[in-house]
This record gives sequence, C-alpha cells and structure tokens, in this order.
Amino acid sequence: MLLEVIATTVSDAVIAERYGADRIELITGILEGGLTPSLGLIEAVREKVSIPVRVMVRPHARSFVYDASDAETMLRDIRYIGGTGGLSLVMGMLRQDRTIDEELLNRLLERAGGMEVTFHRAFDEVQDQLEALEVLKRYPQITDILTSGGTAAANTPGGMVRLAVLERLSAGSSLSILAGSGLNAADLKDFVTRTGVRRVHFGSAVREDGDPLKPIDPERLEAIRALLKPY
Repeated sequence: MLLEVIATTVSDAVIAERYGADRIELITGILEGGLTPSLGLIEAVREKVSIPVRVMVRPHARSFVYDASDAETMLRDIRYIGGTGGLSLVMGMLRQDRTIDEELLNRLLERAGGMEVTFHRAFDEVQDQLEALEVLKRYPQITDILTSGGTAAANTPGGMVRLAVLERLSAGSSLSILAGSGLNAADLKDFVTRTGVRRVHFGSAVREDGDPLKPIDPERLEAIRALLKPY
C-alpha cells in the first residue's frame, strides 16, 4: 500500500518522510487544488528527503484547459524540474469538450524524458472516465491517476463504486489508481476494503486540525500509516 502525502513546504516534506509517507506530492496553492511550486522549494525538498517526490505542473487554477502560453510555461517548468534530478511529475490537461488533450500531453511527456507522471484530478472532470482511462493506458510513462472517482470526495458511496471499477479496469496495466480527496482515518479501512485500491493520497486529513493551511501533524500521519499497515 502506497501512502502519498501533499507537502507545501520543506518542513512538510521532512515530517512526511519521517512519519510514514512513501511518496510526496509537492505543490503550492493547496486551496486551489495545487499549483507549480517555486524552483527554490523544489530544490530544497529534493535535498532534504530521500523518498520519491512528484512535483505539480499546473500554471493556474482557472481550469484544466490550457492555451499556447500556458503550455509554454508548463514546458519550461518541466525543463527546470528535470534539471533538478530525481523527481517525477503531476499534471493533467483537458480540451474544451472535457476529453484529454493528447496533443499537449504528448508534448509534455516528450519534454519530461524518463520522468514518471501522475495524471491528476483533471481526470475527475472528464466527460467519460472509462474512456479516459483507456486513453491514459496508452502512455507507460503515466503510472498513476489521482482521482476521487469523479465525485467531490473519494469516500462517498458513488466515489467508492467508481474507484472499485477503475481499480479493476486498470489491473494488469502500467497504471495504478491513486485515490484522494476526502479520505480520513475514521473510514479508511472500510474504504480500502470496498474499493481495492492500493495507493492513497492525503492532504488535509494529515494536517493539524484537518486544516489544509496548517502543518502536517505527525500523530495524524502515523495513525493513518498504522491503519494501512495490514494491507
């Protein structure tokens, strides 16, 4: 069972590694759903932790539809992230019709070289998730899809049903379903049992008072790590 934790600062990343995270998603703008962090933060986190770090590539929070200037910004960010070394990426892009923008995806993957990629929660806004899953399966570089099952929270009945379907359909492919949004310690065991997911993503639930703008709480993170231990 892989436990990914959002970090927005160097201290977040250090605490996440120390208290049980297997991987970090490094972002800024947590209230906006995550934006590309500064180069200084990226470099400092890479120096301070040894667990894998995936860096958000998202130039703005207006939508997941990007114009030519947005694309150029993303390409530049990927070049700088790649130059840091030892990192992976988090990104997602849609067309106006809410299908995956494969033209931009291909450009960004080419720039990413050998870096692995998580396709983020733009996936929850696609017109047809099952169709989108088949599209993403064609790209071995994409190893994870971060999703709540197309719902506001992954632990809702509808979210769990869809996540179970996505988990089943992704079996045997290069993709893994990374469940996130709304997960908490109280119902985590039931969630894992009902969905079968083997990768989970936590943000607010591992922070002090469950507040996304507060630091990671070691006790909360350790409690979630302990709940996942049997799986």
